[in-house]
Amino acid sequence: MDITIIIVLVVIALIIFYVIGVYNKLVALNNRFKNAFAQIEVQLKRRYDLIPNLIKTAKGYIKHERETLEAVVQARNAAANMLSNAAADPGNASAIKDLIGADGKLAGALMNFNMVMEAYPDLKANQNMMQLSEELTSTENKISFARQAFNDQVMDYNIFKQSFPPVFFAPMFGHARDASLLEFEDSETIQAAPKVSF
Repeated sequence: MDITIIIVLVVIALIIFYVIGVYNKLVALNNRFKNAFAQIEVQLKRRYDLIPNLIKTAKGYIKHERETLEAVVQARNAAANMLSNAAADPGNASAIKDLIGADGKLAGALMNFNMVMEAYPDLKANQNMMQLSEELTSTENKISFARQAFNDQVMDYNIFKQSFPPVFFAPMFGHARDASLLEFEDSETIQAAPKVSF
């Protein structure tokens, strides 16, 4: 009788420790992907901060291209707003999707801006534009690496919470929804660093 009680208590203790381990791992993986998104946020903010300087430098040279400049500014502001929403809840699929869409529009506006700049040799030779171009290219590379790290952390989180038996405990611990990967719609356009040639 005593041995049966001891065995039952040991089994119950093992189950409790296992559930605690599942909970702790879910929390750790959740925090890791949120931290990885914070790294993307830092780089995207840097990118968004560089764009007004780029536009300011270009304004004096391409006075007749006001529409192009305004499109870049509007796309940058929209992307910055979507970044704030996504940063508030990096696991929210809708917020990530909105960020992807806004960033895609910004990339398109920057491509149009780059094509317009090709027609202005004085602008291409401007030292400030060359420096801003280098910084923007460097930032794009950092964004790409940060996005890859984020997606890796999201996959680790989703795989663990979808595996057996954590799949039973995850909803009880507030981890019901999967985190979303940050995959841009037009990966060739977005993933490649913007080509601002001078």
